[in-house]
Amino acid sequence: MTAYRIRHNAGRLLIHLTLAVGSVFMLIPFFWLLSSSLKAPHEIYVFPPKWIPDPVRWSNYREVFEVVAVARYTANTMIVTIFSTVGVIISSSMAAYSFARLRFKGRDIVFGLILSTVMLPYVVTMIPVYILFTRLGWIGTYLPLIVPDWFGGPITIFLLRQFFRTIPLELEDAARIDGASRPRIFAQIILPLARPALTVVLVLSLLYNWNDFLAPLIYLHKRDMFTLALGLNALQHFESGLDWTHYVMVLATLMVLPVIIVYFLAQRAFVEGIVLTGLKG
Repeated sequence: MTAYRIRHNAGRLLIHLTLAVGSVFMLIPFFWLLSSSLKAPHEIYVFPPKWIPDPVRWSNYREVFEVVAVARYTANTMIVTIFSTVGVIISSSMAAYSFARLRFKGRDIVFGLILSTVMLPYVVTMIPVYILFTRLGWIGTYLPLIVPDWFGGPITIFLLRQFFRTIPLELEDAARIDGASRPRIFAQIILPLARPALTVVLVLSLLYNWNDFLAPLIYLHKRDMFTLALGLNALQHFESGLDWTHYVMVLATLMVLPVIIVYFLAQRAFVEGIVLTGLKG
């Protein structure tokens, strides 16, 4: 028994050490980004890199607010992210509940068609969708970035449908016996039980919309409407005679930090939701 326990503990230690080493390698780019944001421009290109800035230039974080409209870009990004995320959660949860619980002719065919859209690359639909938004007069506004999310997404609908199918039917049957309607069952029983899956959708939508660069690049033309991703890109083209690399690193760090905070706050529910959505087909 003692030998078995020793082998078992040694195996667990080896697994943890391997994961720890892998984690360090995964975090190296972030550590380099954080370190570079506290350096002078010429120190960023030094090889081998200096991981600890000397001296530490905390003034970079103050100066970037003077050079770039960080507050404005952040507010714009939050507008797009919040409204898009709310739209995805509402529309995807309603569609997923319909596919998981309601019986109607052609249900599985429609669900298959929705999932098949995942195989279409964005570049295939980019021009037709741009023409559509042009005809609607939405170019130069946030509507092309927000409105499509209010019609659900194939991945989020799939994840929520899988989770809804794990909820016992007996709960809904008991609620219907008590006189509850479908909307009430959905709002007061299904959604509270689906909190882990909704957290997954929330985190995925937040990450996608916060970091999205291509869609804002296509549809937004005025600088005062730029998101953080566009502001970061524009910063690289300011006054070509000057080196703005340290400010780029600062803005990139400020852009990454909210993502890290959101993930760590929702980590447990996120992992639980990912696990549970794959339990039942």
